[in-house]
Amino acid sequence: MSTTAFTPVNWAHSTNIYEVNLRQYTAEGTFSSFAKHLPRLKDMGVEVIWFMPVTPISQKNRKGSLGSYYACSSYVKTNPEFGTIDEFKDLVKNIHDLGMKVIIDWVANHTGWDHEWTITHPEYYTQDHNGNFKPPVENWEDVIHLNFFNPALRKAMIDAMNFWIVDCGIDGFRCDMAMLVPVDFWHEARTALEQDKTLFWLGEFDQWNDEAYAHVFDVSYTWHWMHITEEFGKGRKKMFELDQVLTAYQQKKPYQHMHAFFTSNHDENSWSGTEYEKYGNLAIPLAVFSCMWNGVPLIYSGQELPNAKRLSFFDKDEIEWTADPKLHDLYKRLLQLRKDHPALLSAHKDVITWRIATDHPDELFCFVRINKERAVVVTLNFSDKPLTFQLHDLRVRGEMKNEFSGEQKDATAEFSIDPWSYHIMSK
Repeated sequence: MSTTAFTPVNWAHSTNIYEVNLRQYTAEGTFSSFAKHLPRLKDMGVEVIWFMPVTPISQKNRKGSLGSYYACSSYVKTNPEFGTIDEFKDLVKNIHDLGMKVIIDWVANHTGWDHEWTITHPEYYTQDHNGNFKPPVENWEDVIHLNFFNPALRKAMIDAMNFWIVDCGIDGFRCDMAMLVPVDFWHEARTALEQDKTLFWLGEFDQWNDEAYAHVFDVSYTWHWMHITEEFGKGRKKMFELDQVLTAYQQKKPYQHMHAFFTSNHDENSWSGTEYEKYGNLAIPLAVFSCMWNGVPLIYSGQELPNAKRLSFFDKDEIEWTADPKLHDLYKRLLQLRKDHPALLSAHKDVITWRIATDHPDELFCFVRINKERAVVVTLNFSDKPLTFQLHDLRVRGEMKNEFSGEQKDATAEFSIDPWSYHIMSK
C-alpha cells in the first residue's frame, strides 16, 4: 500500500460539518420532514450535512424498540422509517441546490445479524470454530464482524459505496470506527471510488493513536482533546496539558490532514452526557474554540438550541425544537467568519497558528491565526472571573476589529472579558 496522502477537495479547508440524527430530528423522523429545516441550517452557515446511517436496521438481536442505526440489514437500501431511495435522492438534490454538501455514515466493520449477506455470502463474515457469526467486540451483541481478508467482501463493499455516489449523488463519507477496518482497505476504496470526482472523507479515529489512517482520510476525530478538556473543566488537568495535546496534533503528518473539533456527537450525547453535563460553563468557549482553531468544526443535531438532554439511542426521543434556537446567531457568526477570513483556513500552507501569552495563563486560552497580512486573535475565558488582559506577543500588532461588537482597538491595548466568554478580533 502506498503511504502517499490523498489531496482533500479545495472546499474542505474552510468547511464545517453538521451531524443529523434523523430519527430524533423531527416527530416524523423522515427525509421529507428534515428537509423543512434546511433553510434554517443554510442560514446558520452549515456546509456539510452528515447523515447518520440511512440504511435499514436489522431485526434480529436489535436493541431497544428501534435498534441501532449502526446495525444495518442492507448497504444499498434506505430505512423505510426514513423514506425511500427516491426521497433520499430528492433530499440530496435539495441540499445541493442550497449550495451544501452531503456525506453519509458508512459502517464497514460490521452489519446486523440479518443482513442480506448472511444468507447470500456468509463467507464475508468472521466466524468462530463452529461456523457461527460473532460480534466484533464485547457489548456489541447486535452486530457481527466482517472479514476484510476476503477480497470478494472488499469488492462488494466498494460496489455498495459506489451506489450512493453514482445513484444518489452524495459528496463523501463519514466512516464509522474507521480504525477497526484495515487501513489498506480504505486506501483501496478511496482509489476506486474517486475515478470521476474527489470525495470528502471523515474518519472516526484519532490521529493521536492511529496516524496511518490520516494518509487516507481528510479529517479525523479529536477524542483525546475532547477527553482532556473535560478533565480540565473538572479541575483535573492544567492549561499546559491542553497545549501539549494541540502541539502534538499540529506536528502530526501529513500536513494536509485536518482534525474535527467538537463538544458533542451522537455517541457522546447518548452515552456520556450533553456538553453541559460534561463541561458545564466551559461548553460555550469550547464551542467557539472548535470553530476558530486549526481544524474543522463538527456540530451535532440540536446544539444550536442548545439541547440540554441526552437523546435515546435505540428508541424515539425527539429533539425539542423551538422557533428561535438561542445559539443560531452565534454559530452563524463563527461559521461565516471561518468561511470568509483567510487566516482561518484549516491545514493550509499559508496559515500559521500559535498560542499567545496573557496576564492570566491559568484562566485565559489565547491564540492567533495569521495568513500573510491577515490575522484573527481569539481569547477564551476558561474561568468564572471577569478579567482584564493584554496580549504579550510582539508579532501581534496594529488596529484590530472586535468581530461581535465592531469596536476597533489596537492589539497592544488592554481588553476585558466576561466569565466563560470569548473575545475575537480580526485584522
